[in-house]
Amino acid sequence: MTPQRLQSTALLTDHYELTMLQAALSSGTADRRSVFELFPRRLPEGRRYGVVAGVGRALDAIEAFRFDEEALAVLAEGKVVDEPTLEWLSGYRFGGDVWGYPEGDAYFPYSPLLVVEASFAEAVLLETLLLSIYNHDSAIASAASRMTCASAGRPCIEMGSRRTHEEAAVAAARAAYVAGFASTSNLAARKRYGVPTGGTSAHSFTLLHDTEKDAFTAQVDSLGRGTTLLVDTYDVAEAVRTAVEIAGPELGAVRIDSGDLGELAQQVRAQLDELGATSTRIIVTSDLDEHSIAALAAAPVDGYGVGTSLVTGSGHPTCGFVYKLVAREGPGAGELVSVAKKSKDKVSIGGRKYALRRLSPGGVAEAEVIGVGSPPENDGNDRALLVPLVRDGEVVGRESLDTARERHAASRDELPMAAHQLSRGEPVIPTEHLSGYPT
Repeated sequence: MTPQRLQSTALLTDHYELTMLQAALSSGTADRRSVFELFPRRLPEGRRYGVVAGVGRALDAIEAFRFDEEALAVLAEGKVVDEPTLEWLSGYRFGGDVWGYPEGDAYFPYSPLLVVEASFAEAVLLETLLLSIYNHDSAIASAASRMTCASAGRPCIEMGSRRTHEEAAVAAARAAYVAGFASTSNLAARKRYGVPTGGTSAHSFTLLHDTEKDAFTAQVDSLGRGTTLLVDTYDVAEAVRTAVEIAGPELGAVRIDSGDLGELAQQVRAQLDELGATSTRIIVTSDLDEHSIAALAAAPVDGYGVGTSLVTGSGHPTCGFVYKLVAREGPGAGELVSVAKKSKDKVSIGGRKYALRRLSPGGVAEAEVIGVGSPPENDGNDRALLVPLVRDGEVVGRESLDTARERHAASRDELPMAAHQLSRGEPVIPTEHLSGYPT
């Protein structure tokens, strides 16, 4: 897909980013070379791994972070910043470097998901924008990964647009696709990102017609025998008989949206087979999450439609990522000195990081290895995790969603088998800080 040109993203930020900028410009510290890091201090409670998503959206947003006349007018009218700061913002272009975990990879506590190196003024302004994208999209992808893992190869369909903000719905569809969902109901996600879409009808379409037979006939005549007919508006067994009578054994699928889905799927499968519709698939919906998907593993279900639970992160709608200054220019020319917040319960660790995933001889992940400075010489069992995303202000890390999707599948397969368990647990691999790491 050709990247969509966004309107200015400059006001998708917090007021205090600009007051810090004004004060730094006034004190002469705004140009100090700085390193910011976006990372999680922990995984959401009970989760065994997380999934990085939103990288491509973040790169688009950085490119569109420009203070145009409209944005500057808002700041001027509200007296948000002074005239010298407005003048500086009018020429803002991010000119620094960004490294990060590529989209679709797994992450763990203290994984340095983004490393942003630029002047303080350039980098601090991106804090809120980057956090809002990464916290949302990674929460959705992490939930979606658990769902596609539980589905054991049966396709999952994203259907949550009506359960969240209209723009969050588009981002959620994108993130779910990265984590293995087969398609979405959201057409904006198709337009912007090329996510495959699908959909047939709701109960209202059946209720519109005088009889269920009339509704099914209209749908099949318009959409063909390969369509999916919704069979639980009235009586499921009668609806299945009517559906096969109208569409024949070539009927694509039936959808069940209520009741005991496992028991109904058994009954419908037996009925379809008896009627000769042995290839007709059974799709189930109705407030599914990863646990209910797993509970249907033995049922003759061919696909799952997931809505509310997915777009709310299945109980964890954010990842708790933070964006902290970890190094800045010191008194020596070009020298970076480590800085870190020392709060007792909100610890950050100073220094520009590297990150490796240590693998066993069989290629199974054993640890998330993080250090400061230059990484050790690769002894053959470490996979480097940080890749260049922006260089001198130019995006260099943009890639297709299908590439991110393939990466996610490979990254999840690389994790120990315990990662596939849905029960609450600790991170499936430990985060190790190499010797010399600040404490």
